[in-house]
Amino acid sequence: MTRIAVAMSGGVDSSVTAELLLEQGYDIFGITMLVVPENEIVNNKVPLMSQNVATKLGMQHYVVDLRAFFKENIISYFCSQYEVGKTPNPCVRCNRFVKFGLLYEKARELGADVLATGHYARVEQKDDRYILKKGVDPKRDQSYFLYRLTQEQLSRTLFPLGDITKDTVRLKATELQLPTSESESREICFIPDNDYRRFLKAHSTETQKTGEIIDKAGQILGKHEGISHYTIGQRHGLGIAASQPLYVISIDSKKNCVVVGEKADLLSDEAKVSVVNWISIPEPTAQIKATVKIRYLHPGAEANVTPLQNHEARIKFTQPQSAITPGQAAVFYDGDVVLGGGTIE
Repeated sequence: MTRIAVAMSGGVDSSVTAELLLEQGYDIFGITMLVVPENEIVNNKVPLMSQNVATKLGMQHYVVDLRAFFKENIISYFCSQYEVGKTPNPCVRCNRFVKFGLLYEKARELGADVLATGHYARVEQKDDRYILKKGVDPKRDQSYFLYRLTQEQLSRTLFPLGDITKDTVRLKATELQLPTSESESREICFIPDNDYRRFLKAHSTETQKTGEIIDKAGQILGKHEGISHYTIGQRHGLGIAASQPLYVISIDSKKNCVVVGEKADLLSDEAKVSVVNWISIPEPTAQIKATVKIRYLHPGAEANVTPLQNHEARIKFTQPQSAITPGQAAVFYDGDVVLGGGTIE
């Protein structure tokens, strides 16, 4: 029988994932990864919450310490991206290298054949290809964060929640009286209070250097307290007076300055992306049409995507989009199928 490891995060989604697999008769166990930095581990209740669920469901549970690997591959990346004026998405990188990478390897050492998670997404096999699709709950779909997975990773992954809604999950957890029925995983798992500015202040001196806020012409309008306090499209908290609303339109890390402009300055119909991964289809040899999401809550927009050399691509939108932000992921869709994606440069 296939033995399944369930990645337990201390939240309701992974808890219900485990219960659904048990109901289907699978041989399962829970596995939880420690990722919180050493000096903040006292704040990490994830292992305890996960163990409580495992006890309730009558299954084995293991905790694996991935803090050193996580710090090197995720936290350092997170800080370095802010240092060059970008707004990173650590979940995309974590899914590729940690959760479906090293965590799976640890699970396999414990006897697992497959890793199951509480992501709201679907995997289907078509001929010799594994297809990543959106979850059926449009408000919870998490396929955006999974576009960097490989075919090999998809082949050994289960998403039991992909075909159901969050409301159904909540109801199931309440009926079973699971200890995590009201719990949600943190927005950024390695920042307990979700205050990323505080985190960067503790881990990156470069992002906290004061500098100038300027307009497009280079005129100094004010001072900033560090580029990590700003992101493309930001309007509030600039601390400058102007006759019209101003928005952050770019961040120049080399000059340590924040550039502001009018709302129209945020519009662009083009973007270049790097580290492109084609997940559900082989890499195209010519331009393709797709719906492209430039951030998680973006509804998606029609575009032409042209593959370039060195795993890059050029995106040309039919209509200009606002606040295309370097560091964020641009994910390409065909209906509910994830074609691929890349990092906005």
